[in-house]
Amino acid sequence: MQIFRGYQHPGRAPACALTIGNFDGVHRGHQAMLALLKNEAQHRGIPSCVMTFEPHPRDYFAALAGKPLLAPARIATLRDKLTELARCGIDQCVVLPFNSPLASQAAEDFITEVLVRGLGVKYVLVGDDFCFGAKRRGDYTMLDNAGGRLGFDVARMNSYEVHGARVSSSAVRRAMAAGDMEGVTSLLGRPYSMSGHVVHGRKLGRDLGFRTLNLRFSHWNPAASGIFAVHVHGLSATPLRGVANLGIRPSLDPADVNGGRVLLETYCLDWPASLGTDGGYGKIVRVELLHKLHDELKYDGLDSLKAGIAKDCGDARTFFASMHPNTACQNTRQTTRDRI
Repeated sequence: MQIFRGYQHPGRAPACALTIGNFDGVHRGHQAMLALLKNEAQHRGIPSCVMTFEPHPRDYFAALAGKPLLAPARIATLRDKLTELARCGIDQCVVLPFNSPLASQAAEDFITEVLVRGLGVKYVLVGDDFCFGAKRRGDYTMLDNAGGRLGFDVARMNSYEVHGARVSSSAVRRAMAAGDMEGVTSLLGRPYSMSGHVVHGRKLGRDLGFRTLNLRFSHWNPAASGIFAVHVHGLSATPLRGVANLGIRPSLDPADVNGGRVLLETYCLDWPASLGTDGGYGKIVRVELLHKLHDELKYDGLDSLKAGIAKDCGDARTFFASMHPNTACQNTRQTTRDRI
């Protein structure tokens, strides 16, 4: 999949079949829309294209209002979103920076300047609640009328349901907040995962006897948090079983090198000897959060923290022992090596 920052690039195809949205999580509803888009693009002999935004528009408006709590919890990083879009077979992705010029652009101008002149759209597929342009004044009817005048087709896809419930990013966030990782898997069509480069940390884990793989994330409000039984991909031919802490580690001093920053710390229950002590640093790994053990806890000292980690490891081993034998072999796709 080709990735473009903005829509004015000479390497981009002169025409496309397009869908527009945040695609946070790339859940099963998104996947159904992307499959339809890909089919329409193939019939027209043009590439399929997704337009998405970074930051999330609600992040932008929350920051503008000085009210960060209005921003939605983030399901996926940009890296993971692009990885899933590529897995769905999309040819191109245009990442638009959501900023003041875009936020204030009239819906009519967005159609003519971005969609028609910028992207050369021949087909546009949107969701049933799609709105766009300044103050969200653009909608499906406006887009459809413009398509009739300007020579592109417009289609609308209704909500996607599983067991009678609408699949949405909000539903995924609710399931993640509740620690219902089985529900999250049902909504996403795959276990929830996060990926990134393994970075150096304080190395407190190795002092405690639990050396961890550390992934940092810029977004301060991930949709999930707590302690999880996980699978780690990217370090060996098969996934490694482990325990991960996703959050801000309340037991540590706020002045710590990672104090206050969201971090995913993963301890592999059986570390491959072939990797050596420091064999994980710099690698891109993907960590699947399979089962939530509990929320983050604040321990009163390093001894109690060490005992708590040991208990989590025991509980994770119990969880893995209870898994169906075939489950451990599923979802072993390779982590993308693209430097997104």
